[in-house]
Amino acid sequence: MNILVTGANGFAGRHLVERLKVSGYTVLTPKIDLLNATETEVVISKHEFNGVIHLAAMAEVGTSLISPAKILRNNIFAQLNLLETLRRRKSAAKVLIICSADEYGGSQGELIDENTPLMPASPYAVSKVAQDFLGLQYFLSYGLNIIRLRPFNHIGEGQRTGFVVPDFVRQIVDIERSGSPNEIVVGNLEAIRDFTDVKDMVRAYELALTKGQAGEVYNVGSGQGIKISYLLQELIKMSKAKIKITVDKSRFRPGESPQLVCNPGKFIRATGWKPEIPLNKTLERVLEYWRSN
Repeated sequence: MNILVTGANGFAGRHLVERLKVSGYTVLTPKIDLLNATETEVVISKHEFNGVIHLAAMAEVGTSLISPAKILRNNIFAQLNLLETLRRRKSAAKVLIICSADEYGGSQGELIDENTPLMPASPYAVSKVAQDFLGLQYFLSYGLNIIRLRPFNHIGEGQRTGFVVPDFVRQIVDIERSGSPNEIVVGNLEAIRDFTDVKDMVRAYELALTKGQAGEVYNVGSGQGIKISYLLQELIKMSKAKIKITVDKSRFRPGESPQLVCNPGKFIRATGWKPEIPLNKTLERVLEYWRSN
């Protein structure tokens, strides 16, 4: 099976390509400017593939609050050009579109299933809702074999700063190296999120493409809510330095939901997937990655 992957050089993309190759797939990662409709069609038309995993997107929630037009234009039109190419080719390939749990935004309290109302709280989240429903529309209107996935937070080696775990780890490693200052500055530690190791998450992407049903949408996550303060305390326990925590309220995001935790039951029933890597093992791996880079 030949699988075309967009966004192969991103955080999840690199782990996904490695996973697919180990599983025996031929992975195609052509260099494409997806914002250029003509180039997208020309490049993709040169390849034969049975599956597509569309990861290419800007994922900066904070940046989207500052430059919303950039995020909306990039995420929506990149996918539109890809889908238009597949439509014109009358492609029979299975297409996995990676959406986001951020689409649920303001949801609180209960585990979030696929019927939970969408309440996007950032331009990034709005762009992912648009990607999600563009995928649904191209399934309904043109019969493309599109499956949509809403992954919750995933963490691991290679994730850049701007996300909670690498932001914590970078500061911890800087303190270990310099010895001072021994202060780590953080935002909201009370939020509760659902964290999955990126290696488990990309295994879910593979299963979604091969076992998911066209036209369906699936949530993917651990089903366990973890308070951000717990993550930080676990990382500090693993550190070689004594660290003081300072909360900076200017780092709080407007409209941030207090809790986003996945109900992955539908996806588990469809694919048999479940996360296998313990959270503390992931945190240890990320800390060692930053220490060696």
